[in-house]
Amino acid sequence: MTGFFVTFEGGEGSGKTTQITRLAEMLRQRKIPVVVTHEPGGSPGADAVRQILLSGAAEALGPEVETILFSAARIDHLETVIRPALAEDKVVLCDRFHDSTRVYQGLAGVDPAMLDGLEAAVLDGLRPDLTLILDIPASVGLGRAADRRGESVPDRFERESLALHEARRNGFLAIARAEPERCVVIDANRPADAIAAEIGFLVAERLEISALRQSGRRLGETARPAGTRKP
Repeated sequence: MTGFFVTFEGGEGSGKTTQITRLAEMLRQRKIPVVVTHEPGGSPGADAVRQILLSGAAEALGPEVETILFSAARIDHLETVIRPALAEDKVVLCDRFHDSTRVYQGLAGVDPAMLDGLEAAVLDGLRPDLTLILDIPASVGLGRAADRRGESVPDRFERESLALHEARRNGFLAIARAEPERCVVIDANRPADAIAAEIGFLVAERLEISALRQSGRRLGETARPAGTRKP
């Protein structure tokens, strides 16, 4: 893989969709090829599973079954969208990924060993290069989500308790503390322009570092140690 994979995580109403759109526009202005996608869903097969999950149709089957459905959707999404885009040296921006499964299904009581096993099998070594965790108090995020939703019915996850949403917020922050090289926490309780500026600077910096590393690997692969002979 030679592309760059960025995931956006956070609670309901944290502004992930807005910020992904803004970042994609910035990258395109710089002539950087970008693919914008989301989970659950992101591919035809995964979108079919998404409808089942967000409608609540699978809720009665228990969190383990929901976890397996999320994993099935992710396999299709990875194979049809994410891996091909990365192989073409594109930047992939994904609204939610495996961290959401860890937080949402982990707090639902799914055995960590099951989560670990499914994650290892599904991702098969692929990890985001950068994860941006948009952090906002759950009460503020839910208020934003309600404003955005209008008269529509809240989905399977939006309608859960404030306490659970706040626990999810803390779950994302715990992941950021555990993996500081991959994860960056962004204060999402600010104007959208300020957030976009911070994210744009951060991603541009990481892309430059990634490009330098790729160049270094290519040079290392082609360079011949001093004193060696051609075959």
